Amino acid sequence: MLLALRALVGDEFQIVVVDVDADPALVVRYDELVPVLMGAVPGRPLEQLCNYYLIDNVVCNFLARSRCDSGISSPESGKIQD
Repeated sequence: MLLALRALVGDEFQIVVVDVDADPALVVRYDELVPVLMGAVPGRPLEQLCNYYLIDNVVCNFLARSRCDSGISSPESGKIQD
C-alpha cells in the first residue's frame, strides 16, 4: 500500500508510517485491518480511508476535500498515515 500511495501522491503530502504493533490500543483497533490508511487534516479527526489495499479514488477524493475544506494549498497540507 505504501508504494502505491507514494506513486499516487508523490511529494505533495507528508506520509507518516505508524507501527500498529507498537501500540496496544492500535492493535486492538486495527489488528485485523492492517495495513490501514488514515487521512489527517489539521483541526479534524483522523479519517480511515482504506485498509488491506489502496483505493485510488477514495484517497484522491479525501485529498480534494481536505484542500477545499481547509483552504490549504501548501505541501504540508495534509498527512496521510499508513
